[in-house]
Amino acid sequence: MTFFVFVSFAIGGILFPNFSLDNVVSDEIAEPLKTEPPNVLMILVDDLKPALGCYGDSHAKTPNIDALARRGTRFELAYCNQAVCAPSRFSLMLGSHSTTTGLYGLGSQLRQVVPDAVTIPQYFSRHGYRTESLGKIFHIGHGNLGDPESFDVDHFHEKVIEYLDPASTDGGQLTREEAYFTNQQLGNIRALPRGAAFEAPETIDEGYADGRVAAETIKRLEQAKQRLVTDKQPFFIAAGFARPHLPFSAPKKYWDLHDPEKLPMPNYEEFPVGSPEAAHKRGGEINNYKPVPTDREMPDPLKRELIHGYYASVSYVDAQIGKVISALDRLGLAENTIVVLWGDHGFHLGDLGIWTKHTNYEQANRIPIMFSGPGVRVDSRTRQLAESVDIYPTLCALAGLPKPDVPQRLDGVSLATVLSDPDQRVREHAYHAYPKRKLGRAIRTDRYRLVEWAKHNGSGGGIDYELYDYQNDPLEKENLADKRPEVLKELKAILASYPSPVTRAKKKKK
Repeated sequence: MTFFVFVSFAIGGILFPNFSLDNVVSDEIAEPLKTEPPNVLMILVDDLKPALGCYGDSHAKTPNIDALARRGTRFELAYCNQAVCAPSRFSLMLGSHSTTTGLYGLGSQLRQVVPDAVTIPQYFSRHGYRTESLGKIFHIGHGNLGDPESFDVDHFHEKVIEYLDPASTDGGQLTREEAYFTNQQLGNIRALPRGAAFEAPETIDEGYADGRVAAETIKRLEQAKQRLVTDKQPFFIAAGFARPHLPFSAPKKYWDLHDPEKLPMPNYEEFPVGSPEAAHKRGGEINNYKPVPTDREMPDPLKRELIHGYYASVSYVDAQIGKVISALDRLGLAENTIVVLWGDHGFHLGDLGIWTKHTNYEQANRIPIMFSGPGVRVDSRTRQLAESVDIYPTLCALAGLPKPDVPQRLDGVSLATVLSDPDQRVREHAYHAYPKRKLGRAIRTDRYRLVEWAKHNGSGGGIDYELYDYQNDPLEKENLADKRPEVLKELKAILASYPSPVTRAKKKKK
């Protein structure tokens, strides 16, 4: 049995638009290793929105992800539960919304807040799996140390912020984002230099962290096969890739795949008409990179270069993931391995005048999620709304494990029935949230999004609402909260059915 869940990734070597999976898979494919229960390979990719060929992006060069998508079913309307790294990954691993746990921030400490929680790998470990992690799985940085308790084997740590050109770091100095992601000088960030927003050196794939994570993942798969033969122990391997997270550091050959003059520039760069100030964002993470101006509007040539860097980084990641999947096939493991591929959140590329994530808008929250394997419709897509929290119960169902009975509240639902019949429906909306001065909680249906901005952590002010109609206004140009009272009322009633959000994470006693 084999299942694939895709959400964001990459492969090595030069890629071409007509590339197929046949180009990656080795000629030496082993006989399928028939064992029970199925193994799990979970692939996490940072900052990947559906800028992929299989999602209809004609500018993307992602042949390996596209080929993987043809093996199964992709979710056209999949959403993260909070558009920032640490909380999004907590939501995935716990199956719980941030508004359930109070794990809202980059520096949140999982075991201080929910000490007895059982994460996905812990649950699989309790059912006999050997669990391992490589690269960016939990967020490590900004005072956060991840969650070593989740895995049986010591974490294979790699860089998120990485440069090869000394000019990118003012001659090798510690930059702001490097400090954040290595938990150095956290009280002195503004005194550090800004690192480059992008670089494109001539280097091999393993010159950057994602190439090394792919290589090590392949080694772990080879070792896992040996254990399957000798000990019959199934594996759960989580491999995390950093690109297309800033900086857009990728080998030059992936930049060369794209003509920057043909890449899409933002169509609408103003805040939505009638939108509340609580929803707005300017600057933020992007300001920690040079040559981004912090005192004036970004010039068009720089916008184009940043967009070029994002697409190049996606192509680089696509290549690395292709290597991993090729190895899975070559080793004869694919027939009995659940592969999960997931992007932690989306990414603004200048739309609404916003860059990176940290909003409740579509570009920051929509993600690619795909599944493939036995019982999953091949070369299919579904408009079933899906959330990151759904992956926990879905994996358990696909692996034949008991329905999770764990200390934390599981907010996700199993999508397994949808994978065999894409027309089935197990939820009618998706939920997500983002905390700023106010807490914004959102309901996304197949047509509308409601966002309620209300008091959070003692903040003042009244309640603000946003309502967007994606059938008639996909660019979110106008807030319709005052013009569609009947829709607003209906979605507010759905939101009211959710438990009151936890306002701040407090340490719980065991």
